[in-house]
Amino acid sequence: MSDWTLLCDFDGTISVEDTTDTLLERFGKPGWEKLEDEWKAGRIGSRECMAGQVALLDMSRAELDKHLTERAIDPGFAAFVAYAKAHGMPIEILSDGLDYAIHFILQHYDFDYLHVTANRLEQIGDRRWRLGFPNSSATCRANSGTCKCTVNAKAQGSRSRVLMIGDGASDFCVAESADFVFAKGKLIDYCRAKNIAHAPIKDFAEALALLPALASGKLAAVSRPPAAPLPNVVSA
Repeated sequence: MSDWTLLCDFDGTISVEDTTDTLLERFGKPGWEKLEDEWKAGRIGSRECMAGQVALLDMSRAELDKHLTERAIDPGFAAFVAYAKAHGMPIEILSDGLDYAIHFILQHYDFDYLHVTANRLEQIGDRRWRLGFPNSSATCRANSGTCKCTVNAKAQGSRSRVLMIGDGASDFCVAESADFVFAKGKLIDYCRAKNIAHAPIKDFAEALALLPALASGKLAAVSRPPAAPLPNVVSA
């Protein structure tokens, strides 16, 4: 049995697309793009951005559910979960996305038993929605709705070693406290710049191929790259 716990981002990591982005593109009223621009420019945090954007969604629950049934996950995720389960590696999903959407998609693919920590999507009218933040923190460096670093710190005492799997800015803080990182997208640049022990991956097929080396301790011996200047990152 392994002493690793696997913390995994959802949007753009498990899911092929960012689920919130697809909902805004399909159901968002005018104004959500301006909030996106404000966030990218660093004038507002992701929590304020997402709260405003979700308030601009115009959709019924039936339309939401239909949209979510059309969302795809990484085809290698099932084999990855099976290996982790067989080798005693618990998987927890940490997301700055929408809990309802994540649970719906996971259930659609028979992964509804995985533990999820995310922002709370609440329906407040036939076609109106708001976002709750039960996992926020006043000290969150990224002003995220779900402060992944805080969530991880609360449970850190029960874990021996932590692997973080992610792709963007909401994963930065927890990547710094993890023992190792499987990084996609902008998280690769961040890990290189901050000298964080990591392995770049494109998908869960590559992540699965690395798990035996992670469990054996071989990945921990990988030399860290020299630090580079931090990129201007806006990916969530």
